[in-house]
Amino acid sequence: MPVIHTHVSVSTTAEQREALKSAYGKAITAVPGKSEGWLMCPFEDNMPIYFGGDDSKPAAYVEVNVFGRSVPGSAWEKLTEQIMAALKKELGIPADRTYIRYTATTDWGWNGGNF
Repeated sequence: MPVIHTHVSVSTTAEQREALKSAYGKAITAVPGKSEGWLMCPFEDNMPIYFGGDDSKPAAYVEVNVFGRSVPGSAWEKLTEQIMAALKKELGIPADRTYIRYTATTDWGWNGGNF
């Protein structure tokens, strides 16, 4: 039950969101036991994002949440590389203007109940 929630300061097209979703679907497999089959990808664009006090350049904030107790640091490292590469390729957002927050939790609801 992974979620990759993307907040960006630029406009996105349906094609760009589709490309990011596909890239995220491949990237999430870096986390043991996770796949695109359960991946949710909400996107929010045109958000004012100040990074270092400056909102004149594109920026992104991405939240990655997974169901589980812990995730190896190497998996988070691989996700960081792939997510930032996709944001640069599809939206022109540089890695030095992107933050990614990772969370693993055992508290997760779906389909009227909890896992």
